[in-house]
Amino acid sequence: MKIYNTLNRKIEEFKPINPGKVMMYACGPTVYNYIHIGNARPIIVFDCFRRYLEYRGYKVTFVQNFTDIDDKIIQKANEENSTVHDIAEKYITEYKIDAKGLGVNPPSINPKVTESIQLIIDIVDKLIKNGHAYEINGDVYFSTSSFSEYGKLSHMPLDQLDAGKRVEVNSIKRDPMDFAIWKAAKPGEMSWESPWGNGRPGWHIECSAMAINYLAPTIDIHCGGQDLIFPHHENEIAQSECATNVSFANYWMHNGYINVDNKKMSKSKGNFFTVRDVAEKYGYEPIRYMMLQAHYRTPINYNVDIIEQCKASLVRIATFNDNLKFMIEKSNPGNVLDKDKENIWSYRDKFIKVMDDDFNTADGISVIFEFIRDMNNYVSGTVHTSKDHLLLIKNLFDELTQILGIVPIKDDEDKIPKEVTELFEKRKKARKEKDFALADSLREQIASHGYLVEETRQGSRLVPINNFKN
Repeated sequence: MKIYNTLNRKIEEFKPINPGKVMMYACGPTVYNYIHIGNARPIIVFDCFRRYLEYRGYKVTFVQNFTDIDDKIIQKANEENSTVHDIAEKYITEYKIDAKGLGVNPPSINPKVTESIQLIIDIVDKLIKNGHAYEINGDVYFSTSSFSEYGKLSHMPLDQLDAGKRVEVNSIKRDPMDFAIWKAAKPGEMSWESPWGNGRPGWHIECSAMAINYLAPTIDIHCGGQDLIFPHHENEIAQSECATNVSFANYWMHNGYINVDNKKMSKSKGNFFTVRDVAEKYGYEPIRYMMLQAHYRTPINYNVDIIEQCKASLVRIATFNDNLKFMIEKSNPGNVLDKDKENIWSYRDKFIKVMDDDFNTADGISVIFEFIRDMNNYVSGTVHTSKDHLLLIKNLFDELTQILGIVPIKDDEDKIPKEVTELFEKRKKARKEKDFALADSLREQIASHGYLVEETRQGSRLVPINNFKN
């Protein structure tokens, strides 16, 4: 297996620290609002990557945090006349609803910042004692100049990082590039006791503390959105490696941005969409499909046409799945030729080959559709085959779609109305009684409702006319 490592800017062979085991950390949400579709991409992509690692035989320990204390949460609590705790818990609950809807499996460990304060204080204290951090009026700052490799992830030397645009300018810091790892408490804010007075963690330090504590000083994979490369992940590396004197993560994976109608998503531009907004109109499944139908490192452009196309693709997958189940139910057992077994299993090999090449889910989905096209003669009943053969097809179909977490969905129009099923049953009775004139008349009535009667070796079935558009 090979993956692109942001740290070295090249595709490298994946070799975990401990054979057969993977330690993986992903930056979780700051819980002050519903997640938007940009947030959804890393959640879906790295859930799928974890699934694939497990499919390939690795035992994965996956840690994803909740940032439940932050300036934005404090601001939200003030706006809603609530508490930081209540706001955080509310949106953790809402996040879990969306994550489940998106088919995202719960992480192995899901720590909160507010439950990890002592871990954070311990690291801050260590950084001060070894000369990599300093305290001023209850604030503690990391000294970026103390770490000679600062900038190695973003591949930008210190003198090229614009302090006025890229970092918070603060006159009391020794250097504009230095960043807060502990913040002195402000009146009315949630805070904790520390050697430097009451305060709370800076944003970057929390992930270092949790990754090191719940995984190890050196982990296999750290992942997140491309927007986190600088400053968040850059700062994580600096403070972690200065605290432990070992490499923080061997592989860094970052997904690409999401634009809306070819523009950066922004509330001020009116093109900001939460996952809940999109799911209420189109369902969660097309959102997951959209995130996986492109390579994870490439940008995605979200618009109505694309989400509709994703939904249509899932309906095609559902149609194949329904046809397959129908044929299995109606078919008889029988031997499977070796050449048919080899043909089916060849698609597993193709799928693994493209997925092993930097986790190419786009080509993985293409393999699934190639498999569907190849198997359609058997599934549609055009070529007679046995139940055993169809079960082999079904097993591989389920295997590949479950790795991606793709759930076949039915279009709203695919819910057969009661009057159509009644006409269908009358037609079957007419044919049995050899009243072919009535049967033909009933077929036409069924077609007027948008359905075709398809004759197969196993019997008649109803199929929406929309399924024949392509």
